[in-house]
Amino acid sequence: MIRGACKAGSGPLLAAPLAACGGNWQSALDVYGTAAIGLKQLIILIVAVCSVVWMLVMIALIVALWRRRDAQAQAPEPTRERRMTVAIMGAVVATVLIIGTFTVMSFIATRALNVAGQDDLTIRVRGLQWWWGLEYVGPDPSQRFETANEIHIPVGRNVRLKLEGLDVIHSFWVPSLAGKQDLVPGRPNELTIRAERAGVYRGQCAEFCGMQHAHMALLVIAEPQDDFDKWANAQRQAATQPAEEEAASGLQTFLAKPCAACHTVRGTAAAGTTGPDLTHVGGRRAIAAGLFETTRGSLAAWIADPQTIKPGNNMPLVPLTPEELRAVSAYLASLK
Repeated sequence: MIRGACKAGSGPLLAAPLAACGGNWQSALDVYGTAAIGLKQLIILIVAVCSVVWMLVMIALIVALWRRRDAQAQAPEPTRERRMTVAIMGAVVATVLIIGTFTVMSFIATRALNVAGQDDLTIRVRGLQWWWGLEYVGPDPSQRFETANEIHIPVGRNVRLKLEGLDVIHSFWVPSLAGKQDLVPGRPNELTIRAERAGVYRGQCAEFCGMQHAHMALLVIAEPQDDFDKWANAQRQAATQPAEEEAASGLQTFLAKPCAACHTVRGTAAAGTTGPDLTHVGGRRAIAAGLFETTRGSLAAWIADPQTIKPGNNMPLVPLTPEELRAVSAYLASLK
């Protein structure tokens, strides 16, 4: 059973992620990835040690205040100074040891974010305002394909993400699987994720990147290797030609309007690169970088008025008649 699988609903995924998809869906303490498990253990250790230090400091403070008058009355000045010196030196040594240990453990945990192997699945992740462009790459160019906002990975296998920022600084973060890594324009970064359990894991841009930063989510879907291979093979195929008359009319409208200048639908004349690849958009769980579940109604609403739904995004308002809007939404919903 896929953990956190989205249930049918009409609300935005970002507005009510737990209600829509069930469970503790995005948490650094609800971990199912190798790197995330190490980070959680480090967090728990740091919190535990700091709590113990705080309690010891409070106890020492209380004891010192309680005994202050008696100590001043009984102990001579040199004795008090020696005790103070020993206490301060002990505190300094303990602080150095604790901070040094935390530094070493943090370094080890950070290295786990960039583990790489020869057989890793490699995905190029591009951060844009405000969506995620994804390209599955490999040694054979014929096996490459592009998608957007939804990453499928096989369970129990390292996945190397090549991170690129194309406009401003973004930050890739799927807390249940790994730590954060920035996408900086002109500076490629890498991050390795690995899911130890099948499930649907929510990710988010973790670096303020503009007006719609909060509406820049993504999904990572971890599934058995056989299921992943089936999905990847289907994604490599061109879009099927619509069988229904309304969807076929939608294809013609899509190609005749500015849609084809911004989006790619493999198998058609649409070859734009400004917006997400829509070849199999109907099979994705969400549109607009996690803003709505993928339904024909949400597709129509997004096409009809993208600036009201997500102000400031780069998709222009394309004038369509009601019949054209219904046809285009039917066509896009058919692209499984």
